[in-house]
Amino acid sequence: MSKKEDFNWEDFETRGFGEGYSKEQKAQMEAMYTGTLTEITEKEVIKGTVVGITEKDVIINIGFKSDGLVPLSEFRDTGEIKVGDTVEVFIEEQENALGQLILSRKKAKIVRAWQDIEGALENDSVIEGLVKRRTKGGLIVDIYGVEAFLPGSQIDVKPIRDFDIYVGKKMEVKVVKINHANDNVVVSHKILIEKDLEKQKAEILNNLEKGQVLEGVIKNMTNFGVFIDLGGVDGLLHITDISWGRINHPEEVLQLDQKVQVVVLDFDDDKRRISLGMKQLTSHPWDSLASSLEIGSRVKGKIVNVADYGAFLELAPGVEGLIHVSEMSWSQHLRNPADFVKVGDEIEAVVLTLDKDDRKMSLGIKQLTEDPWTKQDMSTKYAVGTKHKGVVRNLTNFGLFLELEEGIDGLVHVSDLSWTKKIKHPSEFVKVGDELAVAVLELDVENRRLALGHKQLEENPWDTFETVFPVGSIHKCTVNSKNDKGAVLELPYGLEGFATVKNLEKEDGTQVEVGEALDFKVAEFSKDDKRIVLSHTATFKEEAKQAKKPAAAPAGKKKEDAVEIPAQSEKSTLGDLDALAELKEKMEGGKK
Repeated sequence: MSKKEDFNWEDFETRGFGEGYSKEQKAQMEAMYTGTLTEITEKEVIKGTVVGITEKDVIINIGFKSDGLVPLSEFRDTGEIKVGDTVEVFIEEQENALGQLILSRKKAKIVRAWQDIEGALENDSVIEGLVKRRTKGGLIVDIYGVEAFLPGSQIDVKPIRDFDIYVGKKMEVKVVKINHANDNVVVSHKILIEKDLEKQKAEILNNLEKGQVLEGVIKNMTNFGVFIDLGGVDGLLHITDISWGRINHPEEVLQLDQKVQVVVLDFDDDKRRISLGMKQLTSHPWDSLASSLEIGSRVKGKIVNVADYGAFLELAPGVEGLIHVSEMSWSQHLRNPADFVKVGDEIEAVVLTLDKDDRKMSLGIKQLTEDPWTKQDMSTKYAVGTKHKGVVRNLTNFGLFLELEEGIDGLVHVSDLSWTKKIKHPSEFVKVGDELAVAVLELDVENRRLALGHKQLEENPWDTFETVFPVGSIHKCTVNSKNDKGAVLELPYGLEGFATVKNLEKEDGTQVEVGEALDFKVAEFSKDDKRIVLSHTATFKEEAKQAKKPAAAPAGKKKEDAVEIPAQSEKSTLGDLDALAELKEKMEGGKK
C-alpha cells in the first residue's frame, strides 16, 4: 500500500467512493473522524466502558481506534460485571503483535492505590482500612488493596495487650510514612485519637481543681500504685490512697482497663503531675467505730503486718492497732514478735490506749492472761530457800537472768554461781538457753525482784576449808599461770590460790614455772573473801630457820627431852581427815 500522502483521491472517487465530496468537505470529515480517537499513552490509568463480555475476557472501549481486552478473572472482586459499567484500566500495550490493545484492571488498581496513598500522606487525610492479620510488633491493614503496617504503639494511646481483637475489623488510619524502595507503608490509628484527646485534655486541665471527682480507666499498674487515664490526662493513684485498709499490691483490689471513680487530691503548677485518691470517696472507718470501744475493751482482728518492734492488728479495713512486743508476753526478755504471731493470724487483744482524734490505738495480748507476779501463791511458791529450775535468758557482766516461768525472772549474781571458782563473767559457767538449778535468796513482790543463787544449793565448803588450809599448813600445788604480779595455783579440791613473785623463788634461786607441782605453805586464809595466799619460798626458808633454832621444852619436861615439831609446818593429808572425806563425797556428788 502506498503512503497516505501519495494516495490519489480523485482517481478513487471515479471508482464510486467519496463521490460528491469536495476537497474542503473531505478535509473537514477527516478532522472530525480524527477527533473521535483518544490520544493514549502506555503505562497510564484511564477510564473505559464495558462494551462486551466473553467467557474469558471483558471488552472495554477507552475511545481508542480499537477496543481493549481485560481477563475476566480480574473482575472477581467487583461481583457481577455488565455492559455499560465504567472501570479503570491500565494501558500495558497500545498494540501487540496481533494488533490488539492490551489493558489491565489489576495493575490499574495498584497504580491508583499508590496514587491515593501518596495523596493521603500529602493531604493528611483519613483512610479506612481493613485489619487483615496480626504480625510481629503490630497489625497488617489493607488500604486500597495495599498491605500497610500498623505498629502496636500506634494502635491506641493506651498500651494494647491483645492485638487479635482488631483482626477482621475496619479501622480509620493515617499514612505516616512511605518507603517506595520496599513498597512499604506505615499507618497510625493513635494519631487520630491524640487529636481528639488534645481537645479533651485541654478542657480537663482548664477545669481541674482539688476535690474534683473524675472517671478514668486504669492503663498501667505498678507495686506503688496505678496510672489512670482521665481522658488524655494521666494521674497517679498511690497504693496508700486506694483503700483505707492495708494492701500489698494494687492488683489485690483493681485490674487493668477497669473504669474507676477518683478524686483529685493535688497537682503541680503545670498540672503535669496529678495525684488521685479513691479511698477519700468514702468516710474514714475510724468515724464509724462503735462508741462502746474504750480502754480495756476486748477486740478481735487479723494480723496484717509484723515488724521488729511489734505487730499490727486490723480490726476493720483502715482501723489498726499496734501490739508492741513488750505487750505480747509477761516475760521481761523481749523476743521477736514473729515468735508470737504471723501475718494472717486472727487473734483477740485488749485495748491499752485509744485516741480517736489522731486515729491511734495500742493493744496488748499478754493482758488476756493473769500477771504472774499478782498470783496469790507467788509468796509461797517462791519463798526464800525454795529450789527451782529455770532457763538462762541473758548474760551480763555482773550476773545472769534466769526465767523460772513466763513473766517470772530472777537475777543470779556472778558471785553466787560457785563456792570455789572465781568466775569473772557468767559465760565461763553457763550459756544462754542452758537450764540452771537455783535457790531463792530474796523475794520482793512489790518491786518484782527475785534474787537467786546456784552455789547455795550446796553447803559452804569454806567452813571446812578453814580447818583444812590453816595458815602455815603445806600443800602440794600446781602452777596454772603466771604474770608480773605472781602465779595462780591449783590447790586440792579444785581450789585456787595465789603466790606473789617473791614467794615463787626456789631453793636454788630459780623461779617456779607454769606446770610445776611443788609444796606451798599457806601464808593467808580468808573465808569471807574466799582467798588463799601461799608461798613456796617459805617452805625451805622456814625449815632452815627451824633447823638452826632449838625447840623449846614443853612444861614438865626437860629441854633435852623436847621433840622438834613445828606447830604450823606439818603437811596436812586431806584423805586422812573424816571431814574432808565427807566434803569430797558431797562435792563429787554435786558435780555429777
